[in-house]
Amino acid sequence: MRSRAAASILQTAGFATARSMLGGIRAWEGLTAPGQPEAGMAFFTMAARAEELIALAWLLEEGSRRFYEEAQRSLADSGVQKLLSGLVSAEEHHKASLEKLYQTLTGSLPGKGFPSSLLSDAAPGDYMEGGVRVSEALEWVKGKNTSEFLELAMSLETSSYDLYIKMERRVEAENSKKVFSLLANEEERHLESLAALLR
Repeated sequence: MRSRAAASILQTAGFATARSMLGGIRAWEGLTAPGQPEAGMAFFTMAARAEELIALAWLLEEGSRRFYEEAQRSLADSGVQKLLSGLVSAEEHHKASLEKLYQTLTGSLPGKGFPSSLLSDAAPGDYMEGGVRVSEALEWVKGKNTSEFLELAMSLETSSYDLYIKMERRVEAENSKKVFSLLANEEERHLESLAALLR
């Protein structure tokens, strides 16, 4: 998933020949090295309208919030637990920003079925940023050390950063661009915090 996220960011930046090996480390035919959970399908292409992009981003933010909240129970490192608590709050803030953006764009509050009502039946339910299933990531985290967890979290945040950059370019309204730019900048700060802990 790390190479997929890196290749996507390079492509977004204009590098036309950036590639990621299908299957990642698991597809390597040499010595095996079990890695992080594989990313699921890319959900970005599901959404066409700005409202759908907002709904999709909200679902992925909620999945990440659940992941970070539940992962706190699995990790003993107090520094990581403090960071995760901050990330849980940040994901809640992101969801609120997306709801406000939805209201600005549509002129109405998100309805009772929001966000699922705006997406197709294939909408990600158990997914979080990076296209990874929350349940699969939580299972993977069990018994892992702090460094392994931080590497996974960095992969997820990198994918989210890339997604918001693409969303910012996709929407036309300036206020929407500003929200997605702000979210991308916050994801970048999350990456910096995770990297500092990893070091």
